Amino acid sequence: MPDRYPRDFRGHGPNPPDAQWPGGAKIAISVVLNYEEGGENCLLHGDAQSEAFLSDIAGAAPWPGQRHWNMESLYDYGARAGFWRLHRLFVEKSIPVTIYGVATALARNPEQVESMKAAGWEIASHGLKWVEHRDMSPEEEARQIAEAFRLHTEVVGSPPQGWYTGRCSMNTVRLTAETGQLAWISDTYDDDLPYWREVGDRDQLVIPYTLEANDMRFATAPGYVTGAQFFQYLKDSFDTLYAEGQAGRAKMFSIGLHNRLIGRPGKMAGLAQFLDYAQSHEGVWFPRRIDIARHWAATHPHRRFERPSQMDRARFVARFGGIFEHSPWIAERAFDLELGPAHDSATGLHNALARMFRSASAEERLGVLRAHPDLAGKLAQAKRLTAESTAEQASAALDALTDDERATFTRLNADYVAKHGFPFIIAVRDNSKASILAAFDTRIGNDTETEFATACAQVERIAALRLKDLLP
Repeated sequence: MPDRYPRDFRGHGPNPPDAQWPGGAKIAISVVLNYEEGGENCLLHGDAQSEAFLSDIAGAAPWPGQRHWNMESLYDYGARAGFWRLHRLFVEKSIPVTIYGVATALARNPEQVESMKAAGWEIASHGLKWVEHRDMSPEEEARQIAEAFRLHTEVVGSPPQGWYTGRCSMNTVRLTAETGQLAWISDTYDDDLPYWREVGDRDQLVIPYTLEANDMRFATAPGYVTGAQFFQYLKDSFDTLYAEGQAGRAKMFSIGLHNRLIGRPGKMAGLAQFLDYAQSHEGVWFPRRIDIARHWAATHPHRRFERPSQMDRARFVARFGGIFEHSPWIAERAFDLELGPAHDSATGLHNALARMFRSASAEERLGVLRAHPDLAGKLAQAKRLTAESTAEQASAALDALTDDERATFTRLNADYVAKHGFPFIIAVRDNSKASILAAFDTRIGNDTETEFATACAQVERIAALRLKDLLP
């Protein structure tokens, strides 16, 4: 089987599902608080160097073999002061939060964990340690995922139902899904709605996260300097998504936060201002991510279908070899293209098949035209059309002609073929009996070069309609 392109550029496609948020909400705002303090790179944690990521130290670099007092102190601020400031804010405003909790950090912060539980917040897993996973072997990463589950359950009292690694590898999404223990995972940034991902036999719900509506921008460039800038970005995002919800296209809005960043007074002022702004609107839902997962699973359960990009050659040709009339060679050639998730829809697969038709020689394309039957011709009368052609001709009542109508079609077919050398082809499902006869009269008068191009375009249209009967 040829290599397949794994990235999914289609997603929900041009017509995403209606989220149907509870109470008819126009937007779902997921507030996420990352709890990493005590789980970051540090010699005390058995790491070879100090942390260098997401702090207020400009141009921070790891210190191999040394503790970094300033870096540790900034992380400590998040646990000692920032968290409690944020906790008071969210509790006072009755906004439930999802915690991305690094298991080793949670273990070192018992009072904060108890306060999260008392507030009814969701405590999801943020991995075993707040370190890079990109160079881990799949075996080592799987071991750490398993240990994160164990330690999280021991510290929190229940296992996590959601997961976000953050500094992940190419294997993270697959490995976390393969645990079969998670209602949701969030190591993607590719949509404004949840979606399902098939990992082996597992139908895994993915709730995409954000790196832009995220206070990490206070510690990266380009980024925010003042709380007012953060507020403005959140407001602009909210306004856009809220308007989409009012138009019947409700979305999800994730906001990413860190104790040691947004927990600083000047930064948090912008967050507090935004929460007031959002709560001043009707139809705003503030769910935990587990609430989103439960709603999506109940409202939009996954339904598997046979995907063209995952078929072997024999099945692919058997399934799609007749899309272009009696021309399985088009499907044979399309199978060898760089197919992927984008080709698992009617539009996507049509593009692949049409490419092979368009790139074929003029003689090959003429063969496809000649493979099409005459409209209401002898093959139709003898019931020898393909199932697709039979249904198409019936859609315009060409299977129920009067004797005079049949004589007219017979004469027009003969005149057209005599002039152009191939049958008259038209996408019958786009037409009526009257419009087909009118097209006959017009197109018989065309020169053959023009008519060849017109017929080829109609062949592609017929193929598109046939694929829409088979695929999303």
